[in-house]
Amino acid sequence: MTNILIENATLALTMDDAGSEIANCDIHVRDGVIQAVGPNLRAHLQGEQAEGLAVHRADGCLVTPGLVNTHHHLYQTMTRAVPAAQDALLFGWLQSLYPIWGRFGPREMHSGAVIGLAELALSGCTLSSDHMYIFPNGARLEDSIEAAQRVGLRFHPTRGAMSIGESKGGLPPDALVEDEAAILEDCIRLIDAHHDPRDGSMLRVGVAPCSPFSVSTDLMREAALLARDKGVMLHTHLAENDEDIAYSLEKFGCRPGEYARDLGWLGEDVWHAHCVKLDATEIDLFAATRTGVAHCPCSNCRLGSGIAPVRQMRDQGVRVGLGVDGSASNDLGSLSAEARQLMLLQRVQNGADAMSAREALYIATRGGAEVLGRSDCGQIAVGKRADLAIWDLQGLESAGSWDPAAILLAGPQKVRDLFVEGKQIVRDGEMQTINLPQAIKEQNKLAKDLM
Repeated sequence: MTNILIENATLALTMDDAGSEIANCDIHVRDGVIQAVGPNLRAHLQGEQAEGLAVHRADGCLVTPGLVNTHHHLYQTMTRAVPAAQDALLFGWLQSLYPIWGRFGPREMHSGAVIGLAELALSGCTLSSDHMYIFPNGARLEDSIEAAQRVGLRFHPTRGAMSIGESKGGLPPDALVEDEAAILEDCIRLIDAHHDPRDGSMLRVGVAPCSPFSVSTDLMREAALLARDKGVMLHTHLAENDEDIAYSLEKFGCRPGEYARDLGWLGEDVWHAHCVKLDATEIDLFAATRTGVAHCPCSNCRLGSGIAPVRQMRDQGVRVGLGVDGSASNDLGSLSAEARQLMLLQRVQNGADAMSAREALYIATRGGAEVLGRSDCGQIAVGKRADLAIWDLQGLESAGSWDPAAILLAGPQKVRDLFVEGKQIVRDGEMQTINLPQAIKEQNKLAKDLM
């Protein structure tokens, strides 16, 4: 049982309904749940509340809710900066990497997930989704689930899939596609075995056919029916770049947003990755149906896909969260860096007043929690889960900063401490749950073997 008092933070950005910013703030956590937020809490803790209390000083620090990552391909951490894929657009990038990913097995999948999740944790992330859509050589979704349990992050993996290979007009090689009946059967197996819908859940499972250009219309439709029957969320890639739009128009005779509508892929239980090329009509459609978007600014820059219309989405009421995307298309996995990039790109596109540092941080925390259907996470408020990021404002990146809340302008970009469900995952900038140097050594060996 945890009983923790985070004491005397310079500032807490709560992301609560009132947008409260509390100076000299304490946060009392018991059994993974926030019990109280405000100044001078220790004097008021009595009886059971004070029993076994561990005090964690946060002088000179900013406390935020843990950041939320709404889109990743953790296995891709094994293929960062592959020369043949460094300067390619989306489709060419995929075609360069498919043959390498086809040589993966359970060890590569697990190692990539451990490294990717550790990188996220050090950048302030407490909750991450994952989109795993290839399963070569005996790999299973459990390879990433077990990695998340080792690292200690709250996890929302999705069972992805590809079913239309090159011989049938799809993009992936035939060796990486699966039988559609087997895909749906495995989705059922995974949901029944692992999905926990309760508040405070550390593990939820989603259904996620990879993209409209790698699965059939039938699979998209059947996946939506299955997910709703099981009460789980739906995820896919949508409208990522101009090639994606052209494919949709040629193959389906409509834009991606219309395709999603026609197949039942809109609603509060759906979130789409990228959405760089949504037009005004599609944005209105997403807003009206409460469909979520995982915005991946660094990946969109890296692949030359464009700047997603996040300002317009937010103004129309679309729910938007952040995603680092796969580390083969970023090639980093830092969620704090992603939040900064979001803010800067919206300013490039719409003007210097288009997005504040506070709004970008909101999208990276509570915004992502809302996209993933986690009303229990994403804010520092009584009754919410104790997923907390503590940022040291006394270092080089913050020296001379006038505004402790503006860490996306002045840093830092790595956390000092990180708590998930009240358990400390990062202490003084070091992982506490895994031997990170050993994990890095293993990853580098596996990558060298692939080379």
